[in-house]
Amino acid sequence: MKLMPGHVIARRMFALSAVILGIALAGSSASSQPPPRVFVLQPDDLIDTRRRLQANDASLLPALNKLKRDADDALNGGTFSVVHKELAPPSGDKHDYMSIAPYWWPNPNTPNGLPYVRRDGEVNPERDQTSDRRRLDNLVKGVKTLALGYFFTGRDDYAAHAARLLRAWFLDDATRMNPHLRYAQAVPGRNVGRAAGIIETHNLPELVDTVGILARSKSWSSEDQKGLQKWFDAYLAWLRESPEGRAEAKAQNNHGTWYDVQIAAFALFVDKGDMAKKVLNEMAEKRIAKQIEPDGRQPRELERTLAWSYSLFNLEALFDGASMASRLGINLWSYESPDKRSMRKALDWLLPFAAGEKKWNYPQISGLQPGKFAPFLRRAALRYREPSYENALHKLSGVTPDQRLHLLYPKP
Repeated sequence: MKLMPGHVIARRMFALSAVILGIALAGSSASSQPPPRVFVLQPDDLIDTRRRLQANDASLLPALNKLKRDADDALNGGTFSVVHKELAPPSGDKHDYMSIAPYWWPNPNTPNGLPYVRRDGEVNPERDQTSDRRRLDNLVKGVKTLALGYFFTGRDDYAAHAARLLRAWFLDDATRMNPHLRYAQAVPGRNVGRAAGIIETHNLPELVDTVGILARSKSWSSEDQKGLQKWFDAYLAWLRESPEGRAEAKAQNNHGTWYDVQIAAFALFVDKGDMAKKVLNEMAEKRIAKQIEPDGRQPRELERTLAWSYSLFNLEALFDGASMASRLGINLWSYESPDKRSMRKALDWLLPFAAGEKKWNYPQISGLQPGKFAPFLRRAALRYREPSYENALHKLSGVTPDQRLHLLYPKP
């Protein structure tokens, strides 16, 4: 075998050392970056997922591949805006958000169908044909998918399109939404909007989290960040000061819980931590102790025609509130009232129904869909450090390896 000259060996060793050093520095740089500024999601969970993906953790690849497919689909979509609707709200300004109440239908006993009548749990298709609600949902879904795709893959084209979506809805003069919901969930023949419409922005705390995930991207500038914080500061003020917001704050069911979650998330986003801390501190007695029975039932949700769905919906808000509270040193996860009311009791009360061990005897005009309980069990397994919740998750029907919960809440 022919030996290489010494100077060639030295040159190659130097090149290899440079490569190794470069990799080490890149890894050091990545690890030294600050964690994403999220409030409902947990930054450590996101970082753990990304680390495991970089290590080719096979258990996470189905979820990552599904996320990438969803992000690729989102890249091919356009932007969303309140000005895209055909009808104008009562103000005449299409920049004002407008929607129709979901459970109100034309009156069968009057020639013009007015005033509309309520059919709880049955969605009038007019809601999505004539309003901004679906556009808003598509916006949040798209931005969240693209931001997570960027975070877990590093593809900046995902971040760039997420930024375009955010600018179109919140920042660009021609398409931006005015920061209020005065005309949300109107009931034809009865009103032009109502306090209950505030529930339609219950998913904006998710969107605020995605902005924290996008922060490292070159596609999201400091000017974008300041503009969006200004929008949310104005919306926060409307939520707290308007007649609609004050009425929603008094709601004793999921509407009140989601109102608190929104206030806390938006306050954290615009650096008003004291406001968020006050709201989250009050959730223990104001929401948990008053909405959950000692055995774990949520009676205000059980009286609905979608009792299962609304029980999960309210518990999701409580979980989100607890996640934000933990960042501020407030432990809602373990809070228990003197008569034993707690979030964990609510979770444990619902579990046997999701697992098929008990028959659901409350109203539910649509299917139970036990798989929707999976994110609650994973979050509980992480926060309570309780393996039985993870074991129960694997027994639910409808849970698949490609679901996003595996990325957002990595298996402990």
